Amino acid sequence: MRQQMPRFSLRVWLPAILLLQPVLPGAAQPAPDAVLPDITVEAQRAEAARQAILPSLGASEYRIDRDTFEALPGGPAAPLNQILLQAPGVVQDSFGDIHIRGEHRNLQFRLNGVSLPEGLSGFGQVFDGLGPRSVSLITGALPAQYGLRTNAVIDLQTRTGALDPGGTIGATYGSRGTIQPYASWAGIIGGWDVFAAGTYLRSELGIENPAGTRNALNDDTSQFRGILQLVRQLTPDTRLSLIGGTAQNRFEIPTRHGLETAFTAYGDSIFDSAALRARQWERTSFGTAALQSSFGWGDVQLAAFVRSSSIHYTPDTIGELRFNGVASDVLRRSVTIGTQADASYRLSENHTLRAGAIVSGERSSYANATTVLPLDEDGAARDAPFTIAERGSRIGWTYGAYVQDEWRLAETVTLNIGVRADLLDSYTSAFELSPRANLVWTPVPGTRLHAGYARTFTPPQQELITTPTLLRFAGTTNAPAGLGNALPRPERAHRFDAGISQQFGENLTLGVNAYYKHVTDLLDFGQFGNALIFTPFNYRHGRIYGTEFSATWRSDAVLLYANLSLSRSVARDIRSAQYNFDEEELAYVQRRYVRTDHDQLITASAGAIWRAWEGGRLSGTILYGNGLRAGFANSEKLSNYTTANLGIQQDLGPWTARLDVINIADRVYQLRDGSGIGVGAPQFGARRGVFAGLSRSF
Repeated sequence: MRQQMPRFSLRVWLPAILLLQPVLPGAAQPAPDAVLPDITVEAQRAEAARQAILPSLGASEYRIDRDTFEALPGGPAAPLNQILLQAPGVVQDSFGDIHIRGEHRNLQFRLNGVSLPEGLSGFGQVFDGLGPRSVSLITGALPAQYGLRTNAVIDLQTRTGALDPGGTIGATYGSRGTIQPYASWAGIIGGWDVFAAGTYLRSELGIENPAGTRNALNDDTSQFRGILQLVRQLTPDTRLSLIGGTAQNRFEIPTRHGLETAFTAYGDSIFDSAALRARQWERTSFGTAALQSSFGWGDVQLAAFVRSSSIHYTPDTIGELRFNGVASDVLRRSVTIGTQADASYRLSENHTLRAGAIVSGERSSYANATTVLPLDEDGAARDAPFTIAERGSRIGWTYGAYVQDEWRLAETVTLNIGVRADLLDSYTSAFELSPRANLVWTPVPGTRLHAGYARTFTPPQQELITTPTLLRFAGTTNAPAGLGNALPRPERAHRFDAGISQQFGENLTLGVNAYYKHVTDLLDFGQFGNALIFTPFNYRHGRIYGTEFSATWRSDAVLLYANLSLSRSVARDIRSAQYNFDEEELAYVQRRYVRTDHDQLITASAGAIWRAWEGGRLSGTILYGNGLRAGFANSEKLSNYTTANLGIQQDLGPWTARLDVINIADRVYQLRDGSGIGVGAPQFGARRGVFAGLSRSF
């Protein structure tokens, strides 16, 4: 394994230095006894009011609190996708991707109730466990306030200085050259409730290894994530919240030994595959501003948001030409701004009306420089490389509005009924009126049944849609298999969801949920080419259905949980971006239903946290998957796998020491083998890793 001393820069340590300022000698401190009680009461009241504006009534909600994900293996600096794998129905995939309830993406992120526009996310994680006070996964037949990305809502509630004062600074060091310093702090400064967190990661395993070896070739990564929140109570009933964050991630693209070249370029056909050096940069920044007010009749929140993101893949031009006959420099950019308004109105004792609207505008652009080889009259490649450049940009708008009534039919029965309207004005124009209904019944304390229906409308991500001129690549090594290039369409679906949750005593809770989705123009995503950027495409028809089981035991000393999910995702007839697929595969899929590439029948997760002694905690997690799809038209399945992780922590006054072992059995398991519809490369899960950490609270 190539060893290299970690590189540190001011941008890594500056957040930690700034966060330590409030506890340095001579620094100005608030008077806790005089200030914090009033601010705490106001913060609690504002949090309750925000939940009243945007409830998840009737949906299935799985909440993971801060104490839980900080205690699990991986700790507080674990990326968000690793935290979500502990929830029911969440399937692990390569590039840090997750699939929830048998779908690819279609996820909505909300930060304290404010929607964050979807960015050009690849395998870089924008959020980690340092920022949230809790992470909630909301699925099912969502109420009308949730639009566009409707498979699941990932709701992050951030820490605050009033409710979670204090700070932490620490670092983790371990296998494959991993070093990860991090810091966070929450407190009151000059009447502002301040929270800030930052983490830097350097590792020699940035992307899943394409080989089953312990260490990957050319797989270094450096990642920085940071978030800053400022909250001001303007009046007892009005609060201003400002949040900004960024993720700046750099990846090397891993390779393998012993691959054989297929083309001659620049006078030679020899190239060592282990020497390939491709890179990808992912940059995301976001900001929100929210004004929340409470009145005698209800509550209102007005918000604005902005997100800027980009992905840039730079190839190893000579090497990729000799192996693949094509090398593409790919750049995608997107900037989205918008406003959101939500309000609740207590009409009577039995009726609470809610309404809202959202408007967002996006400017997306792409720039590709593709180097190819020409073909002679016999179809053989000639050593005369040339580059084809393509550029394009688009401005698109989305509009949404909803109204719903929380109707208390009886003491134990609530009906949440509403309607949502969405309009897309982008690469195409589309409109959908979506009725929603959820019924919740609590026949006895501790028992909760729910059932719901939702019509949903999901446009593909504008920033991922390009319009290449296919004829320009005719007669080259990048000639498409066909010329079909219909633009992706918005997905329209009927969703049905029902479930029951039963609490036994004070400790045990059991739950079961069933869901069914009938889809027209099912959206899916594929990776085509070496650039790790997804391309959206549609199946004409799709069906997704499954059942989830969950169990939780919670006491003062022990937390145990287990989840089991059975899921099926099938579709037929690819009707957009067809040039990315072989004609034989297109014809096969047109005639019959096939499994989608992210379909996994059985997924399970389990975990435990035991406060075994004073200041000490033992934890463990287990993940099981019976394998994603592979082969021609996804007709094959990869092998099942089970991985287990262990962690131990010990508090030593203000210090905490931890040791985590990931994949303790050193299992070799394959997430992808490079085959299947829209699958570009083989990917293996990480081998055993040992990580030690030390942190200090203040």
